[in-house]
Amino acid sequence: MRTRTLAATAAVAALTAAGLTLPLAGSAAAASAPRFDFNGDGYADIAVGMPNATVDGKAKAGYVSVIFGGPQSPSQSTGVISQAEAGIPGTPEAGDRFGSSVAPVDVNGDGVFELVVGASGESLTSDQLKDEGTITVIDGSEWNVKGITVARGTSEYSGIGGSIATGDYDGDGDTDLAYGENGEEHGTLRFRPGPLTADPVTTTVLRSYSMSGTTSDLATGDFDGDGRDDLAATWRGLEDSGTFITRWAGQGNPARWWADADRGSALAAADFDGDGTDDLAVGLVQPNPESDTTHCQNRLGGAVLLFEGSRTAAFGTENQCITQSSPEVGGASEEGDDFGAALSAGDLDGDDRPELVVGVPGEDVGTVKDAGGFVTLNGTEHGPYGGTARSQSTPNMPGAAEAGDRFGAQVAVGDYNRDGLRDTAVSAPGENAGEPKSGGVWFVPSSAEETYPLGKSLTPFGFALPNGAVKYGEVLGF
Repeated sequence: MRTRTLAATAAVAALTAAGLTLPLAGSAAAASAPRFDFNGDGYADIAVGMPNATVDGKAKAGYVSVIFGGPQSPSQSTGVISQAEAGIPGTPEAGDRFGSSVAPVDVNGDGVFELVVGASGESLTSDQLKDEGTITVIDGSEWNVKGITVARGTSEYSGIGGSIATGDYDGDGDTDLAYGENGEEHGTLRFRPGPLTADPVTTTVLRSYSMSGTTSDLATGDFDGDGRDDLAATWRGLEDSGTFITRWAGQGNPARWWADADRGSALAAADFDGDGTDDLAVGLVQPNPESDTTHCQNRLGGAVLLFEGSRTAAFGTENQCITQSSPEVGGASEEGDDFGAALSAGDLDGDDRPELVVGVPGEDVGTVKDAGGFVTLNGTEHGPYGGTARSQSTPNMPGAAEAGDRFGAQVAVGDYNRDGLRDTAVSAPGENAGEPKSGGVWFVPSSAEETYPLGKSLTPFGFALPNGAVKYGEVLGF
C-alpha cells in the first residue's frame, strides 16, 4: 500500500489476563506518520501472521502477533491474537490457517490502525473438510481486542483470505477490500466495498480466471496519477496467467485499465522515477504459458519486472528487467535463488527516492544451501539501479547463515525506530526449523551513511510465544 498521512498517540493499556497487551490508541496530529501503527505511539509496527501455528492443541489453527516499533528498535510483541480470544469471531480449529494474510487498514480514517486478517482454511459449517475462508478486521484500540468478520467465502472451495489488499478504490471515502477467491474450476478476484463493518455487503467480481486460476498477490497504488487508489493483481492458472490493473471511473465503476501476460509471485507499488505516477514491480516474474513472448528472457535465479507509470504514455510502455546479473546488483544469478519472491518499497536513505527491497530466500551463502538473503536496489532519478546484497553472514546481522533458513522470504519497510529513515524487516521462516518455536524476523536499521548498523533478531523465543509458533515470519503485513 502507498504511505498515508495518519494521526497517532502513545497511550498504553493492559488487555486480558491471557497475557495479551495492546496499547490504547487515541488521536493526535503527526507530521510524519508510519505506514502501520497498531498501538498509536507513532512508531511503525510489524504484523506477523502464523497460519501454521498450533492453538489450543489444534494444528494449523493459526494466530497473529504484532511487533511494536520503539525508540531504539522493535522489541515488544502483543503475544498471541487468535480465535481463542473472546473478542475474535470463530474458534480455533485444525486447519483454519488464521493469519494466512495480514494487512493494516484505517477503517474509518481516524488515523488509528486496525488489522485485516485472512483465515483461508476456515470452515463455515460443521464439515471441517470445507475451506470457505473468512476475512476479519481486528481492532486493538480498546481494553479488549475485538474483531468483526467482513467477508466469507461463497463455496466449500473458496479459501478466501490468502491474498488481500485495501484502499479507497471507488473514491467514496470508505476503505474497501479486495481479495482472491478460489473455485472448483476457476477462481475470481472480488471487491468488497467499504465501510468494513459486519453488515452484509454485496461483493463484485472484478475478474474471473481460467482453470485453477488463483490470485498470487495484490498491490494498491496510484498508477494513473489521478490521486485515487488503483488495484494491481497478478495471477496464475493451469494454462494462463497475467498481471493487470483495475481502476474505478468517476462514477465508481471498476474496469480493467491495463493488462500484461507476464505474472509474478509478489508485487510492490511506488513512484520510483518521481514522475507523479506509481510504478509496478513484479517479483519472480514468469511468462504466460500460452504466450510466445516475455519481457524478461533472462530469468536465471529470478527476475523483477518493473512497469513504469507515465502521465503522457500508456502504463507499462517503458519497462525493465532486473536480476542479480544486472549492473551493480549484489550477488550472482544462480538457479533456485528466487530473486523477487518478496518485494517492498520505501525511502531508506532520506533522499525522497524509494528503494526497492528484494527478497532472495533461495540464495546460497557460500556452500550453505537456501540460507537466503535480500538485495536493496538503490533509488535513483531514473528508478531502481544497482544495490547491496545482505545475508545473515553480513557484518552486524545477528545469527548465522544456515541451510534452509530462507532469510528474505518476506520483506517489509517502515520507520520502526522513528529516526526519520525507513528501515527493513526481513523474515526467515526456516530459522530453527523442526523446533517447537521456529522462524524469526530481523530488524535491519537504515543509515544515511554507507555503513551496516547493528540489526536485531525478533523470534518466538525472545517474545516467549507458546510452542507451536512455527515458521514465524512466513506472513508479514506492512
